[in-house]
Amino acid sequence: MLYLYNALSGQPSLILEGDDHRYIFKVRRHKVDDTLYLRNLEDGLIHRYLITQMDKRSATLILEESKTLEVKAKHDLHIGWCMIDPKSVEKVLPSLNEMGVAKITFIYCDRSQKSFKPDFKRWEKILLNSSQQSGRSVMMEMAMAESLEAFLSTNPESYLLNFSEHTLSSEMPVGTIVIGCEGGVTEKETALFSSEKIVGFDTPLVLKSESAVCAVASKILL
Repeated sequence: MLYLYNALSGQPSLILEGDDHRYIFKVRRHKVDDTLYLRNLEDGLIHRYLITQMDKRSATLILEESKTLEVKAKHDLHIGWCMIDPKSVEKVLPSLNEMGVAKITFIYCDRSQKSFKPDFKRWEKILLNSSQQSGRSVMMEMAMAESLEAFLSTNPESYLLNFSEHTLSSEMPVGTIVIGCEGGVTEKETALFSSEKIVGFDTPLVLKSESAVCAVASKILL
């Protein structure tokens, strides 16, 4: 873990209790006079603290230094992901965060099951843990769109991942891309994109939605 997330990071002094205290006391085995790095994931700063007091319930930290240290992908990538089973989303969410995806908007496409509901509160905890492990300095954004038409109304330059002669490459100026759910997008939805905005992979294999999302992120960001 490269830093510890705390919403109050940056204040002259902090008292860590609960899960944060248990982590540094029982897992990391920190002691008095050790240094800790904290972020609040809001100001782009990393804060260096000194542990000045620690017991079995709490730890007192004193701020020693704050400096700007942005850790993020070289490009901003916004993924419009047609809603799939939330359990499948959770499996790959840490990987997408570590690769540097800037934002995911979950879309109720024609083939999405409307019974699938995003659990943003749970997913935010997953992203926090992933960010602490990877060093990422800005949280991935998450949003919802009720339909592909609604998503495209605010993201008109979006690409679509589909079967296509246009192979997706890292040289393409892809800022936003839509990825279908199981079964892909319908013909009506495909027609919302111009042919030059429809891209695919150079493979005869059919990927699951979550595999396709990871492949797109790695192709564009890494």
